[in-house]
Amino acid sequence: MDARNPAAAAAPFAGDSPGTAAPAQPAAWNRAPGTPYSAEAFAAAASSILAAVNTVIDGKKEAASLVLTVLLAQGHVLLEDVPGVGKTLLAKTLARTIDCSVTRIQFTPDLLPSDVTGVSIYNQDAHRFEFRQGPIFANIVIGDEINRASAKTQSALLECMEERQVTVDGGTYRLAEPFMVVATQNPIEMEGTYPLPEAQRDRFMARISMGYPDTRSEIEMLESHQSTSPLDAVSAVVDVGEVAAMTARVRDTFVSAAVKEYTVAIGQATREHPHLRLGASPRALLQLLRAAKAHAALAGRDFVLPDDISHLADPVLAHRLILDRKATTSGETPSGLLAHILSRVPVPRSPAGERLRR
Repeated sequence: MDARNPAAAAAPFAGDSPGTAAPAQPAAWNRAPGTPYSAEAFAAAASSILAAVNTVIDGKKEAASLVLTVLLAQGHVLLEDVPGVGKTLLAKTLARTIDCSVTRIQFTPDLLPSDVTGVSIYNQDAHRFEFRQGPIFANIVIGDEINRASAKTQSALLECMEERQVTVDGGTYRLAEPFMVVATQNPIEMEGTYPLPEAQRDRFMARISMGYPDTRSEIEMLESHQSTSPLDAVSAVVDVGEVAAMTARVRDTFVSAAVKEYTVAIGQATREHPHLRLGASPRALLQLLRAAKAHAALAGRDFVLPDDISHLADPVLAHRLILDRKATTSGETPSGLLAHILSRVPVPRSPAGERLRR
């Protein structure tokens, strides 16, 4: 499968450390990079995608924005909530807005790894085995109820999500670009589900909980979803090339040394917290920074602020944190501990001395 990827490598840069006085170099915080996609075109494409999604998903603008953030950051997203709140519909709507290849995998207990990645079949005419691609070979892969499959089948996604390739019978096959897994998951307390292993959760850039809609949005849903589905009216607003150009612009978003140090400080605080058995991994911090760059680009900036990091810390880090037994029995939650950590980690300051806020 051919995939267009016009992204160019980001230019090298140098940022200031926290507290370093450099009033003569204010551009160290908001350098104007040479991006391959104009700010106007980027904003128009992002607005078109969000507008299309919001016509189908009532009252969930934040969830839609987070899913788009993960897409532009080249990550994968886990939609976790109780059945019936629109998880699969959100995934299908996002896929419908992009003119690309889309597949859907319904995860069940009897699903095999080869049902996901593909299988080698013997060709009697050619007298050799030929690889038949599985549904993972698509730009957007919707994994419905991923935690209903066994750990063996879930492990088939590990290489795909991290290295964007599939290895079968000694042969390695590259996946399409862009590539994104949008998985839905029911809470593990539901009957017939399997908890995702730590390695699997760590490969999802963000976990998003849909939640129930507010009263007004639910009434609008009852009025608009009775005769026809709004999803039928959704058409593609961008193509693969435009998505690749948007992700290239996101990659070129500037991150100062202070913001990087702030990100690392948050990660180290999770690893040292006495109530956390497992803190944020280096992969988690890398994905947090990538998501922050996408969040900044969607906000119309070409540089990352500490607020971008703190805003995304919960959806990006909370699902990776594991509490110790004492914290679990006392009713603590990863989100609650993460909020406490964010309140204690010092926010870096700009060269002028003020705290970096929007």
